[in-house]
Amino acid sequence: MLIVMPDARFDTAEFEEGVIGDRAEFRVYQAGSLDDVPDDVWAAADGLLIWGRTPCNAAMLDRTPKARIVVRMGVGFDAIDIEEAGKRGVVACNVPDYGTTDVADHAIGLMLALTRGIVRHHINLVDEPVAKWRGIETPVVRRARGTTFGLVGRGRIGTAAGLRAKALGMDVIFYDPYLPDGSDQAVGFGRRESLEDLLRDADVISCHTPLTEETRGMINGQALSCMQPHAILINTSRGEVVDVDAVTEALKAGRIAAAGLDVLPQEPPDPNHPLFQALKNREDWTDGRVIVTPHAAWYSPDGARDCREKGAATALHYLMGGPMRNCVNEQFLTNPH
Repeated sequence: MLIVMPDARFDTAEFEEGVIGDRAEFRVYQAGSLDDVPDDVWAAADGLLIWGRTPCNAAMLDRTPKARIVVRMGVGFDAIDIEEAGKRGVVACNVPDYGTTDVADHAIGLMLALTRGIVRHHINLVDEPVAKWRGIETPVVRRARGTTFGLVGRGRIGTAAGLRAKALGMDVIFYDPYLPDGSDQAVGFGRRESLEDLLRDADVISCHTPLTEETRGMINGQALSCMQPHAILINTSRGEVVDVDAVTEALKAGRIAAAGLDVLPQEPPDPNHPLFQALKNREDWTDGRVIVTPHAAWYSPDGARDCREKGAATALHYLMGGPMRNCVNEQFLTNPH
């Protein structure tokens, strides 16, 4: 059986092949882009492992008539047309647990980098190590203990980030209409019944939602207007959850204090976007108030290995006759192969 990785991020398939081991009937074909995959390989594919650089849609599925499973190598599965896959009997899965630790750490890291002035101190000392050898006074630098950390979405990663914030002495609240009553009591978080209530009450907002039609653009100008002027926005979820144009305007106008963004609606970003032009020019309203990282919250050598091994194991398990694991399109699935 053939498992195809058409948009691989790494030079070799060593970890995926390690999962397959000595099962001679299985092999992995890896390519850096869809154009590098020959037609006969597409036609022979029994399973797909995709990183999401290009969508797994009807066009891709047309090329893989034998495919029985597609695994998104990550948590978010918006790169897969799960309804189209389901209609064709193709099981769609994700790897929901690989990045919990890394992304939660990154969210807290972005918050601390802003609230402790770490990046601004560093840049100041690179520019003028003697004259700027001093602490900086800004509305962003503050003590974590006693402030309120607000989670938009409280799944695995959101819960992990909230527990880290709680360990810093922060009060943790969340908005997640899909969690049953009582889940807040299990972790000692406060629940808010609306997004607006959460945004009004929190000093730091951290987004941890999947990208759906409901969450697309949910942190927009109206939502930002509910936040306190000293509040900080963190996004390590999906870029399109947050309207970056609205965030840029809110920062510029002083309606929010700071933003830490690991994901953006367009990746890589347009260098001519007003936010990146302002960062490049070191405009005052960005100084110590904006940190951008390149969709890197998921990554560590351990995390990457987890993702690759768990994704390959999910495909292998199903192709060997095992039950579906981490299926995300069961509601659309008809006559699975």
